[in-house]
Amino acid sequence: DGDIRTLPAGTYHGSFAIDHPLHLRCEPGALIDGQGTGSTLHVRVPGDTIENCTLRNWGHDLTAMDAAIFVDQAARGTVVRGNDLQGAGFGIWLDAVADVQVLDNRIQGDPGVRSQDRGNGIHLYAVKNALVRGNQVRQTRDGVYIDTSNDSTIEANLFEDLRYGVHYMFTHNSRVIGNTTRHNRTGYALMQSRKLTVVGNRSVDDQNYGILMNYITYSTLTGNRVEAVRSGDGGGDAMIAGAEGKALFIYNSLFNRIEDNRFESSALGIHLTAGSEDNRIAGNAFVGNR
Repeated sequence: DGDIRTLPAGTYHGSFAIDHPLHLRCEPGALIDGQGTGSTLHVRVPGDTIENCTLRNWGHDLTAMDAAIFVDQAARGTVVRGNDLQGAGFGIWLDAVADVQVLDNRIQGDPGVRSQDRGNGIHLYAVKNALVRGNQVRQTRDGVYIDTSNDSTIEANLFEDLRYGVHYMFTHNSRVIGNTTRHNRTGYALMQSRKLTVVGNRSVDDQNYGILMNYITYSTLTGNRVEAVRSGDGGGDAMIAGAEGKALFIYNSLFNRIEDNRFESSALGIHLTAGSEDNRIAGNAFVGNR
């Protein structure tokens, strides 16, 4: 229990369950091939670490929640670090688990599959106190999707060529700090959540919205930089027709503090509408917007 087990170079076919505490470390050249079905590594007990592993060819049934690494409710405190994942299904799925860390992984989807048919790079459902830091995610559906969760931190990640870089739904008391989104249809989609701290993030060359706030309350957005949001048809993801290229879109959001951000080189700096009241908006810079 808790021993470091090294997986030597070679190809390992199949789906595997981890059902006792284990530190699994893969040597260079070790490849785990899921043979196109199901989740490849299923973590079922607390205290596991999955490190430096390369996973390919896991299942892509989104209804079945197929993932390269699936961490279930019993696996509290799991660490998923430094892995290389490439496939059409979900990259890492955290399912109703607490105290998990997802660190420094590289996750790539399948660009040959329509984006809405790909899994999310990192998917958190009913998770508490998760740390997602230092990951690079591209060409999945969303970079990180967080649903019905609390007390999470999303920090210093790079999200590019996605639908949404960061996508929050019904998530509270959480932090989005120092991330970069690039070439996505929306950079930060913050929806139906409260008490978010969104600090020091960057959106570069995203489409439709750099930061979207939809029914966000009692949250703080400071020190963020949004630049060159471009107009587009939205690919079905725009909240209203036109998709005018908004650096910040505030929709039905109340009691927020939006200070000391920089919005530049976009069609619109801020669009505030649909009952958005009692927000403090101060000290922001608007540079070269149309």
